[in-house]
Amino acid sequence: MIYHAMRGASKVQIEKLRNAFIPMSETMLYILMSLTSERHGYGIMLYVKDITNGRLSLGAGTVYQTLGKLEKGGLIKQTTEIDRKKYYIITDVGRQLLIEESKRISEINRNLEAIL
Repeated sequence: MIYHAMRGASKVQIEKLRNAFIPMSETMLYILMSLTSERHGYGIMLYVKDITNGRLSLGAGTVYQTLGKLEKGGLIKQTTEIDRKKYYIITDVGRQLLIEESKRISEINRNLEAIL
């Protein structure tokens, strides 16, 4: 799981990251998903709006605040800056947490389908 992706980190540090980011808000989840390809803030807004068929429209403040939290947590990293546009990509740690969150959401979905 996440232990492999965070070589050198203690179990306490790993658990703190997990506790800080899981469960993820829908906004954070979609921003992290969007960064499986390199994107800048406005590109993230367009991508999320597109893949949610317009249901989720993120504002600039929300995106940049979330990017700051994700970068501080080590889930994403800045790759470059072109014409004041900062580009980001998911890290191995971010990908592992995204996988864990996907499994959690899948479990919820299976349980819902079983009772409905």
